[in-house]
Amino acid sequence: MFKNMIVYRIAESWQGDLQQLEDALQKTVFEECGATQERSVGWVPPRGEPHGPLAESVAGQWVMRFMSESKMLPASVLNRKVNEKAEHIEKTEGRKPGKKEKKELKDEAKLDLLPMAFTKQGSMWVWIDPQSRTLVLDTSAQGRADEIVTLLVEGLPGFAVALLDTQTSPQAAMAHWLMTQEPPAGFSIDRECELKAADESKAVVRYARHPLDIDEVRQHIEHGKLPTKLAMTWDDRVSFVLSEGLQIKKIALLDAVMDGNSQDDGGFDTDVAIATGELSRLIPDLIEALGGEGRTGLGDGLPASLSSAPAAETLPVRLAQGRSQGTVTGPATAPADTAPEEAPF
Repeated sequence: MFKNMIVYRIAESWQGDLQQLEDALQKTVFEECGATQERSVGWVPPRGEPHGPLAESVAGQWVMRFMSESKMLPASVLNRKVNEKAEHIEKTEGRKPGKKEKKELKDEAKLDLLPMAFTKQGSMWVWIDPQSRTLVLDTSAQGRADEIVTLLVEGLPGFAVALLDTQTSPQAAMAHWLMTQEPPAGFSIDRECELKAADESKAVVRYARHPLDIDEVRQHIEHGKLPTKLAMTWDDRVSFVLSEGLQIKKIALLDAVMDGNSQDDGGFDTDVAIATGELSRLIPDLIEALGGEGRTGLGDGLPASLSSAPAAETLPVRLAQGRSQGTVTGPATAPADTAPEEAPF
């Protein structure tokens, strides 16, 4: 159900309930693009039933579905239409349109073409765990996540979130695990990794379907290439790719999960219960593997379940041969994904 995760912490000050959430979503119900509308966004019933609730609660987990639709208008088609209009002016009036008029012609051409353009739709699962105060978005693209967060913050009074932060940066932790070949308890390292140089060369080394417990990987790290992606498995139940920005990609539930559930149990409620049940256990284990949760800037301090956790240790990373050993720590960042993977639904 979820193929990617960007995780946010919800402020304790927000004490909303499911009905309040439903009322807020009803203000932005998805409608298909109008004739001259380039893009439309909004919420649709997650069960896929017409006129159904926009927020569903399954086993205490709140699930929503965000929908977007865009008109596909190739630049070459638009430019051709603009040129046709400009040529018509030149022939009928004996003059060439100026820069300002060309811009106006482009707007006119777009309005002419939009009613005939094909549309492209995409959707995203959105999950709120009210007990752990987490908001999870099924995307690896920070720009798309920002759009949903903005809608929720504007529609829900008092709703505030911050990107999940950890005491140890994912990049430092991944480098440590690869150097020592000692993954955190409950996790294993798989066969996919990306290493990127921090210097001006921006050199990138990628491994796919390849063992990572080799000297070559350690040598790359010693020479200054640090992990930006690492494939891992949690508890033999969920495989995923961890990114340097704490984005979790390529999520797949493994046989150990599916074997415990009958194939006859399919359906929305079962899918939600299985996915959220596994991922709600993975998230805190991953936070612990990254040294515990950091400060979010929400003013709440740490969640009660984590407030008594021991301070995290920094993980040493040798940055380059011949240089003294340093550390890479600090808050997790979530850079915009320049090649976001579209999550299938």
